[in-house]
Amino acid sequence: MTDDLVTMFRPAGPKELELVALSGWRRWPARLVGQPIFYPVTNQEYAEQIARDWNVPESGAGFVTGFRVRRQFADRFPVHQVGGPTHTEWWIPAEDLEELNENIVGQIEVVAEFPASVASAAPDA
Repeated sequence: MTDDLVTMFRPAGPKELELVALSGWRRWPARLVGQPIFYPVTNQEYAEQIARDWNVPESGAGFVTGFRVRRQFADRFPVHQVGGPTHTEWWIPAEDLEELNENIVGQIEVVAEFPASVASAAPDA
């Protein structure tokens, strides 16, 4: 069964996480104007880096979520390397987000949290 699923990670700020919670931890909210792509990442390390270094300064806290998606859906989107070897992500067009939500198996889970104090203590990346 696990071969049929892909684990995705998503860094999120408090506002996005609140919308996920309101969905019962089962759906990602629609993209905002100016957000044509949903970017889940392939590994927790990269998601933590974004949550700590971007979400915390931007919105006061950062969270890393993990969720499982049917491989048949995920395989439609190539993985893009956008920096170093661990900086890999899927680029899912906003118009496919509802279909992504339909292919989530189980719940979206918070796997790491970063309060504001963590960002100031983090080493330079």
